[in-house]
Amino acid sequence: MINLSKKRLSCRAKSRHLVNFAVSYAAGFLDSARNDSYDTGNLFMKRAAIFYWLVGIAIAAIAIGAAFYLDDTVWHFVQQHQNPTLRNLMRNVSRFGDWPAHVVLGLLLLGIAWWRGSKRWTRIFLSMLLAMAIAGVAGHVIKRTVPRARPSVKSELRWGGPRFSTKYHSFPSGHVGASTAFFGILIFARRRIGLACLSIPILIGFSRMYIGAHYLSDVVCAAVLGFFCAAIIARFFFPQSASPQAIVGN
Repeated sequence: MINLSKKRLSCRAKSRHLVNFAVSYAAGFLDSARNDSYDTGNLFMKRAAIFYWLVGIAIAAIAIGAAFYLDDTVWHFVQQHQNPTLRNLMRNVSRFGDWPAHVVLGLLLLGIAWWRGSKRWTRIFLSMLLAMAIAGVAGHVIKRTVPRARPSVKSELRWGGPRFSTKYHSFPSGHVGASTAFFGILIFARRRIGLACLSIPILIGFSRMYIGAHYLSDVVCAAVLGFFCAAIIARFFFPQSASPQAIVGN
């Protein structure tokens, strides 16, 4: 009887050991599957991000190419449809669409957000000012190194060597680049608000063309530059919202 009881206890112990081993193996297999799934998901997200960026670059390249192709056509169309009242209005839009007005607006909003204790909006307005500053510096460097005569300047050569005269600072539009970078941040932080605010740099770009300060390609290239600067700053300030998937999906 004693030997039989010992054998039963031994069998039970072996059974428990076998069950514990099976449970441990299954748990390890599930953890491994989860990790593999997580790694696969990360790889998919990285590939999707690369795809979206490539699509964005392709769209920007097509827009820039089309803008250069349509430069003369748009310029002549604008000149043939001049209106004194609209021209004065566009002059005012262009005047208030320069970077000083954006700086004042940004500092005012930044102060209000800080005073109300909103860390989220403080970061947003601070990043807007920073993106605009970077776009402004980059645009100014390009103007100096790749000068282009403004449409209103009568010159046989549109492009030339480095010049300091503002008459040859047509490319790219500083107004549009700064404004696009400024409001472009909102696309990454608050997509709906950002898309609505993009009407401001679009209006500024039209005003610059209407008064003869820029060609269409100057405006389009400046918009691409401004959006690129906004994307870089948003990547550091809002890493989750700055992904292409988040922009498309929201």
